[in-house]
Order: sequence, then C-alpha cells, then structure tokens
Amino acid sequence: IYQLIYYFMLAVCIAIFISGLDDAFIDVVYWLRTIYRAAYRRSFIPRSLRKPINVHELRQKPQSPIAIMVPAWDESNVIASMLTTTIDFFDYDNYQIFVGAYRNDVQTMNEVKRMARRFPQVQLVVVPHDGPTNKADCLNWIIQAVFLYEEENNQKFAGIVMHDSEDVVHPLELRLYNWLLDRVGLIQIPVRTLEPVWHQFVAGTYLDEFAEWHCKDLIVREVLGNIVPSAGVATCFSRDAIEFLARENRNQPFNTASLTEDYDISFRLSKAGVKQIFVNYPVDFEFTQRNFKGELIQVTRRIPIAVSEFFPDKFWPAVRQKSRWVIGIALQGWTNLAWEGNLFRKYFFLRDRKGLVVHFVSLMAYLLVIIYFLIWFGAEFLGGPLFPFALPTWLLLANSVLLLNRLLQRMIFVAYLYSWRQALLAIPRVVVCNFINFFATVRAVSRYSASLFRGKPLT
Repeated sequence: IYQLIYYFMLAVCIAIFISGLDDAFIDVVYWLRTIYRAAYRRSFIPRSLRKPINVHELRQKPQSPIAIMVPAWDESNVIASMLTTTIDFFDYDNYQIFVGAYRNDVQTMNEVKRMARRFPQVQLVVVPHDGPTNKADCLNWIIQAVFLYEEENNQKFAGIVMHDSEDVVHPLELRLYNWLLDRVGLIQIPVRTLEPVWHQFVAGTYLDEFAEWHCKDLIVREVLGNIVPSAGVATCFSRDAIEFLARENRNQPFNTASLTEDYDISFRLSKAGVKQIFVNYPVDFEFTQRNFKGELIQVTRRIPIAVSEFFPDKFWPAVRQKSRWVIGIALQGWTNLAWEGNLFRKYFFLRDRKGLVVHFVSLMAYLLVIIYFLIWFGAEFLGGPLFPFALPTWLLLANSVLLLNRLLQRMIFVAYLYSWRQALLAIPRVVVCNFINFFATVRAVSRYSASLFRGKPLT
C-alpha cells in the first residue's frame, strides 16, 4: 500500500510540475513584453507620441450609435436597478439597451416594461418560447430585434455590446468602444469583481482569478495567438463582425450548442481574420470599499476602464457557475473547436482544457499530504511502519519555486486592481479556489456525460 501511495505522490508531483511550467511560461511572456514595451517606448518613440489617448480625446470623438444586449432569465429582482444605474453612469447618449426576456418569465418582462416606460433607451425583446434555454439562444433573439430596430429607424449601429443583468458599468466604457470601433472587430475590456468583505473567501476567489486573467493572461493570448476570448460581458462587436457571424450560421450569430458562446465566438471571428484586442486603459476612478473593520471608505485609484459585478459568495452557487464554464470551454470547446489552428492556438486549447486533469490532481495533492502526515504520526507515536517516500529532491524544490511564483504573480495583480490587503488574502483563498474548481469539474463532467447519453441539450 505504501509503495502504491509513493507512485501516486510521484505522479502528482510530475503533473504539478508540468502545470507549473505552463503557468510560468505565461508569466515570462507577459513580463518580457512589459519590459520590452517600456524600453521600446522610451528609446524609439518620439516623446510627443508616447502619451496615450486621454479622457478628453475620448469625449471629443462624435458618438456613434451603439446597441447593448442584456439577456435575462429570472432577473426581476435586479434588472430594474441594473438598467437604472447603467443609464445614470454612462457618459454617453447615443445608445439603446435591448433586454431579452422569456415569454414565461412574466415578472422579468414586467420589470423591463416598467423601465422602458421610464427610459426611452430601453427596449424589451420577448423570446417567443419558454425558458430557460441558454444564453446564446436569448442573444440570437436580441440580435434579431436589433436588426429590426435598425430597419425601422433607418440607422445602423456601429457596435453591439454584451452585458449581464448584474453588471456595473464604467462611465467611459462606451466612449472607449466608440474610439476603437472603426478599426477593431472585437473589443474586450477587463471584468473585475466588486470587492467583497474580507471573510467572504468564495467571492474572493473570483476577485483573484479575474485580476490575474484580465490583467495578464488575456494580454498574452492576444500577443501569441491573435485571439481574445470574450468574457461574455464588456465585449463589443463591430456591426460588420456581427453581420459576418449571422451570415455564417443561418442568421444566428451565437452558437446555441455551447454554454460559453462568448468563448466560441472569438475563435469563429479569428478564422475570418477579424481583429480582436484586449484593452487595459487605466484612469483615475473614485469608488467605495470596505476597510478591515467593515466600514465604507472613499478610495481613489488608477485602475482600468472595466465592468464590475458581484459573483457568488456561497460555495455551491460558485460550483454551479464554474461547472457551466468547464462544460462550455473545456468539454463543448473540445467538441466544437477540436484542435484547429497554429501551434499557439493549440497550446491555448490545451491550457484551457488541462483543468479537466489539474483540478483532480490538486485535490489528490491535498489528500496525499494528509496521508503522509498520518503515516508519519503513526510511525512517530504509535509504533507503525515508516516508509521512505524518497521523491526526487529536484522535483520537490522545483514545485516549491513554481508554487511561490504562482502565489507572487496572483498577489501582484490583485494588489494592482485592489490592495495589498486583498493580495495577502489571496494566499489562503487558493485552497478554497482549488476545492471549488474540483467540485465544478466533477459536476461538469457528470452533467455533460448525462447529456450525451440522454441526448438532451444542456440548459
């Protein structure tokens, strides 16, 4: 039995080492790019051209019409406040918000109708069948309403933006899209979680992952793979990009065979050579956050133009949400997108799908550590046999270095978007995150397998 435990330990150590090298490669590329850009700008670009666009320039450009899509299912408790704050916050006038609600979700429809009477920018789109289906289906019906609105009002939207009913928008978001739309087909800005109370570790795991993902990983993907996976919110498509997607798929731009239509759509646009960018554009922003005592304080920080939202702060709701991501990105992505593309594209596919293995390995590592200490305790105090678990020293040292690097990287990006207080909390939250990801992967594999055997679509 001890010999079998040793082989498990060795296999887990090797798997962690390979995954750690993968993460370290992303780190190296990001920091080399950062150093290169800083040196290049200082050395080769004239001083007059080094300054990026400023807020004044964003506001000077004439406002092109922009459509905003908000798919909604059972959102009657939040949709009114989301629409109100969105309209209050936007420093932009030329836009329309299209909210999609299912015909059997009467409460949500009534709330949207109430907002439409109050705000001329709000348009209700009724999905003509019962819900819920999936987000892509709802978005496709919203797109048809957008096309109809254009026809009836003899105008064409320059861009179409995706949002969810829990989003808190940035005042300059549409200004930034407006600045870039005539040159880019897909624009993604960061998504950040609204800062939870310090002891809300589940919600904090989203804060940690999104900080690193949207400040580092997406940048590296754009650099190496020329592709920016949409986050499903805070994504703006040019009108031409949406038109291409509609022509390609029987007037349905979004893939209803995927629970993560946002991830799928980026790869389809990439095949057509549509330019995609991730925009990390920082501005001074005042907001309210809680200190260690739980008191609300005003803070001014230079952070990117981003969309903010709350994420689940309970364990099982987080598992359910992340299981949808695992199904759409890892499982349905494998089926729908296979391994197409160049070497870097295949590498990022592998990186997205490695969680199917790594999340199990992480939990196995915790169990093996507990087993090891139980064996040591038994040998030391109870007279049990002690087995020499002689794992390679270089492997243990390498994994220790990779783990420390992983924690440091996460802390750096959490501190950049939030504070060093949250950066320190990110260390214990790694354990919580690993357990959530494990159970989400188990649930995703279970649901996906059941769907295949029963022949029923996932909702």
